[in-house]
Amino acid sequence: MLSRLDLRGVTTDLRAHIPRPQAATEPPVAEVQALLAEVRERGDDALLDLTERFDGVRPAQLRVPPAELESALAGLHPLLREALEAAQANVLAYHREQLHGEARYEREGLVVRELRRPVDRAGVYVPGGAVPLISTVLMTVIPARVAGVAEVVLCSPPDRSTGKVAPGIMAAAALAGVDEVYGCNGPAAIGAMAYGTASMRPVDVIVGPGNVYVSQAKREVSGMVGVPSSFAGPSEVVVVADETTPADYAAIDLIVQVEHGPDGLAWLVTWSEAVADRIVAAVGRLVASTPRRDVIVANLERNSYTALVDGPEQAIALANAIAPEHLEIMTADPEALLPLVRHAGAVFTGSFAPASVGDYLAGPSHVLPTYGSARFAGALRVDDFVKHVHVVSVDEGTLARMSPHIAAIAEAEGLAAHAESVRLRGPAARPAPTAASAAP
Repeated sequence: MLSRLDLRGVTTDLRAHIPRPQAATEPPVAEVQALLAEVRERGDDALLDLTERFDGVRPAQLRVPPAELESALAGLHPLLREALEAAQANVLAYHREQLHGEARYEREGLVVRELRRPVDRAGVYVPGGAVPLISTVLMTVIPARVAGVAEVVLCSPPDRSTGKVAPGIMAAAALAGVDEVYGCNGPAAIGAMAYGTASMRPVDVIVGPGNVYVSQAKREVSGMVGVPSSFAGPSEVVVVADETTPADYAAIDLIVQVEHGPDGLAWLVTWSEAVADRIVAAVGRLVASTPRRDVIVANLERNSYTALVDGPEQAIALANAIAPEHLEIMTADPEALLPLVRHAGAVFTGSFAPASVGDYLAGPSHVLPTYGSARFAGALRVDDFVKHVHVVSVDEGTLARMSPHIAAIAEAEGLAAHAESVRLRGPAARPAPTAASAAP
């Protein structure tokens, strides 16, 4: 069910020996550009037309009335509400730890401070098609709120049968304190948040996961609005296993990440053929009784692998080459391997820390880099909604000491006015006080 690769004995760059994840189709650049252009040119009319085209429903109004959010929250099953509130508390606590106050550097009269200033308005996209991602509301909105963003806008597709945003998403939006919720989908929603329409003012930052169309749309509008540098696309997992790994635990965790939808990717990495055989057999057994079996099997057969390596160190080297969204180290001593990890969106150690803990309740945002972007990016966090503005203060004596260095660099660059700007402030450049000016 998972293609098998034998990487034992490979000593060169592992990235040259492994397949890269392939989307089901080429990136739909032209199609996404056309959708964005429609939204930019026709605003709400385009949003309504595109929602009808892709979701089969034409909402009476795009913005969800606030009363519906409160009603959805009030209508939650008590156990689900308790779970969401527990998740909210952990996500809130974790992201508050990212706020360290205003940085300050002071040395011999030079004072540099840092002002942390949130963006004014953030846009959140929450998928809601086959599986309404209730938890994603908390994982995206709470970091923005902790950062101090004044207004948070959420877009999610309306349900084909009801014409409304999924009740669970609305309830979570009410719990997290979202200011505006709109029922619109995919690239059209990204375009609306970036460009603005008659009913939706543009935002400054857009976050949230989505399919290849959503990710491509965010790339297209990047620069007009802030888009975190990671590629938040289809789900991925690498499970590192040894003889102590419970086969069912590893198997279900491979299944979890390909359950989401098209292009999901799973890697089983081990140095034991017996372990590989045991876990792959468990995957086949567990998949047989899984409701989303067709999606899972398609992803396992097309885009998932079992890799045999020489040992633990090569296993982590392979994980670093893949740079997965989720890395699960389910070995006898996972902490011994942790220092070797360089590229992963999130790491889960031991047999009792499945990625599902991070998906729902651990605290860090579950919006993680995919498609290898963990090489240069990490999880969504408070800083994705914050600008850092430095403030420089210098007294007269300090400037006098710094002036020769500043002038020397400026003149080497051919920027004479830069050099003059510090020389003019020196004592020798200022006229001596006259009797009149010195008089009290």
